[in-house]
Amino acid sequence: MRIALDAMGGDNAPRSAVLGAWEAVKENPALTVVLVGDEEAIRRELPGELPSGLEIHHTSEIIEADDEPVRAVRRKKDSSLVVTVQLAKEGKVDAAISAGNTGALMTAGLLLCGRMEGIERPALAAFIPNIKGRVTLALDVGANMDAKPQHLYQYAIMGSLYAEKVLGFERPRVGLLNVGTEEGKGNELTKAVYGMLVDADLHFVGNVESRDVMQGECDVLVSDGFVGNVLLKAMEGTAATIFSVLKQEFTSSLINKVGAAILKPGLVRFRKRMDYAEYGGAPLLGLRRPVIKAHGSSDERAVKNAIASGVRFVSQDVNGYIQDALQKNTPGESE
Repeated sequence: MRIALDAMGGDNAPRSAVLGAWEAVKENPALTVVLVGDEEAIRRELPGELPSGLEIHHTSEIIEADDEPVRAVRRKKDSSLVVTVQLAKEGKVDAAISAGNTGALMTAGLLLCGRMEGIERPALAAFIPNIKGRVTLALDVGANMDAKPQHLYQYAIMGSLYAEKVLGFERPRVGLLNVGTEEGKGNELTKAVYGMLVDADLHFVGNVESRDVMQGECDVLVSDGFVGNVLLKAMEGTAATIFSVLKQEFTSSLINKVGAAILKPGLVRFRKRMDYAEYGGAPLLGLRRPVIKAHGSSDERAVKNAIASGVRFVSQDVNGYIQDALQKNTPGESE
């Protein structure tokens, strides 16, 4: 198993990438991680001699977080992100991982790897923790702002298979994000998709309202990219605000500080349950080669878990299962 890792992508690069890869190959002797990026910068972060499971592929450019995706991918051909995906396209590695510019990674995946046969629109997935101690795989969360019923239908198939093969969920429950739980709710898009999902070979549990997502009402949540991105960012903003207010309250007086000390073990457990780093990187589903998007602020633990996600993606042959499922489930041409 060979995994290419964009060592220069993310807020904590290259340190988090190097240390995360270091831990990953220590735990899995059969794994090789190719660190793609500035060789000198990478070597400075190595805690020791380069082990047999790590390789360095030098590149001279970096795609920044604020770079325009299409322009950056086309102009910065020797960037760590583009070369990481290029290695996957050429079959020199089994999967590509980056914590860098999300739009650029999606663009590189489309332009270089291309879509799987039969896939009309690849989808960007994300993990949403829930109170049941699991996660809900939400897709699409921003790859495609506009979608047709056939696109969401394919998202459901891809998400269900990823949840089963990589996350280990038995017969994952698929929900359709909507404004109500009744069958007739929603706009024309969701009404059309509902019927398609009812007839599909999936464990479809119906419409799911946004307020119930973190209750764990489904394992896979399907929506168009516009709605999915709004949901994800609203949740991120709410969580950040809650933690900020709690911090202010817990430090506002001596009594509150004492109370915070008593509650600390429970708060630590809660934070761990809600921590993205526990679940590794999120997949870009529908591409010919496995591409994983790690969180932009990934630390070494998150990078190590993202690599583990990539290994499971490949070893479980998720793309092969998706291809077979698409051939068996053909509801007709999109409108």
